[in-house]
Amino acid sequence: MSEIQRTLVLDATNVNQKIKRIAYQIFENNFKEKVLVLAGIDGQGYSFAKLLARELETIAPMETKVVKVTLDKSAPLQGEVELDCEAKDLKKKCIVLIDDVLNTGRTLAFGMKPFLEIEVKKLEVAVLVNRSHTQFPVTPTYTGYALSTTLTDHVEVVLGKQAAVYLK
Repeated sequence: MSEIQRTLVLDATNVNQKIKRIAYQIFENNFKEKVLVLAGIDGQGYSFAKLLARELETIAPMETKVVKVTLDKSAPLQGEVELDCEAKDLKKKCIVLIDDVLNTGRTLAFGMKPFLEIEVKKLEVAVLVNRSHTQFPVTPTYTGYALSTTLTDHVEVVLGKQAAVYLK
C-alpha cells in the first residue's frame, strides 16, 4: 500500500509567524479589554488557543483565559457542546472561538452555541488555515493562512516543536 503524499504548506517558522501575527491582530482589536477569552475547539483548536494565549501574554497587558470547547465534530447535534468552565463566567466578555482549520464552518457554527446562550460582549473567530468551502455562515475574523483546496483534499495541522501544515 502506498503512503499518502503530503505537501508541506507551512513549516514551523511560518506557523509561529502566523500565530504571532494573529495574536497582534487580536490585541489590536481588543486592546481596551481587561479579560479576553480564547475558546479553543477540543483537539488542535484548543492547542492553537493555548499557543495564541502564550503569545498574547508576551504582548498584551490583559488577562487571557483559555477555555476548551468540546463537541462531537462528526455529529454535533448528537451531544451537548460543553465548556470546561461555567458559562456564566463568560458573561459580557469578548470571546475568540478558535480552531485549526475552517473547512465548511460546521464545527465552528455548532461551537458557538454556548456563547449564543449567554450575553457576550463580542464573539470573534480565529483559524490557522481557512479552506473557504463555506457551507455554514462562518467567516473568520482572524486567518493565519488562506488555502485553496478541493473538497477531497485534507489539511493536517501539527502544533508543537515540529509545527507544520500539510496538504494531503
